[in-house]
Amino acid sequence: MRVISADGEQLGIMTREEAMALAEEKDLDLVCIAPKAQPPVCKILDYGKFKYEQQKKEKEAKKKQHTTQVKEIRLSTFIEDHDIMVKAKTGAKFLKEGNKLKVSLRFRGRERDYVDRGQEVMQKFAEAVSDAGELEKRPKMEGRSLSMVLTPKSDKK
Repeated sequence: MRVISADGEQLGIMTREEAMALAEEKDLDLVCIAPKAQPPVCKILDYGKFKYEQQKKEKEAKKKQHTTQVKEIRLSTFIEDHDIMVKAKTGAKFLKEGNKLKVSLRFRGRERDYVDRGQEVMQKFAEAVSDAGELEKRPKMEGRSLSMVLTPKSDKK
C-alpha cells in the first residue's frame, strides 16, 4: 500500500505491517483514504481529529445549501382585479426568496362552465408576477382545479 505521512509527505509503497508499525511509532492511526486505488492509499494521522474536521466541513456545506420549497396560492374563478394584484404581490415575494410557486384555481359547482374565465384569471396572475418569475408549467386542468407552476427568474444574461 502507498503510505502518506501526517504532513502530506509521500513515504512510498510498503507492506501493511510496516505502515502499522510506523503509525504506532508516531502514536497516530493508519487510515485507508482510497481503498480502491492501485495500490491502496493510506495516511498516517489522528483519526479523531480527522473525523472532527470532516464533520465540520459537512456542517459548513449544509449551511450554504438552500432548499427550494413549493409555495401555493389559491385563486377563485370570479376574483376581482385588485385581489389578484394583492395575491400576485405575495407570490412575487415567494419567487424572490427563491421558492417555486404553484397557483391553483378550484372550480366549485357550476363554476366548471367558466373554465375560460379561470384561464383569464391565471393569465392575469402570470402577467402580474412576470418580473419576479417565469412559467414552468402552463395552466392545466387537473380534475376540478386549474393549476400552473412558476419558477424564480434566472439572472442569466
